[in-house]
Amino acid sequence: MFRILFVTPEIPGNTGNAIRLAAVTGAELHLVEPLGFDLSDAKLRRAGLDYHDLADVHIHPDLDSAWEALAPDRVFAFTAEGEVTYTDLEFRPSDVLMFGRESVGLPAEVKTDPHVTARVRLPMLASRRSLNLANSASIVLYEAWRQQGFAGS
Repeated sequence: MFRILFVTPEIPGNTGNAIRLAAVTGAELHLVEPLGFDLSDAKLRRAGLDYHDLADVHIHPDLDSAWEALAPDRVFAFTAEGEVTYTDLEFRPSDVLMFGRESVGLPAEVKTDPHVTARVRLPMLASRRSLNLANSASIVLYEAWRQQGFAGS
C-alpha cells in the first residue's frame, strides 16, 4: 500500500491525524527525525484516538535511513513549487508521498534529492501560504487510493 513520508513534522496533532489516516487506509506512515514533539505527547495521542495500534508507523533518524528502509521506486515531493498537480499523476501502490514540516515545507535539498520523481502541488488560491499537513496528505492519499479502486476497503 502507499507510503506517506513526513520529513521532520512539528505539530503533534497533524501526525496524530496522519496516524489515523494510515490506520483507516492501510498506508504506511514514515516519520523522519527530528520530530517537533515527543511520541507520547497527549495531542498526538488524542488526534490519533485509538488507532495507534492499527497503524503501520516507522520512525527514521534521518532521510538517508528512510530511503534505505523504503527503497522507493517513485517519490512524489509535495510542495507549493510543484511542476505538476496531484491529479495529473497515475499513482501506484508502492509510491512514496513525501511532505515537509508545517512551518517551511520541504528543504531545497530534499526537493531536489535524486530519489524524488516529481515535485507536486495541491492547487489553492493565490496569496495563500499553505494547506494543513494532515489535510494535504489526506487529499493526496485518497486520490491515490481511489485510482486503485479503494483496494482492500
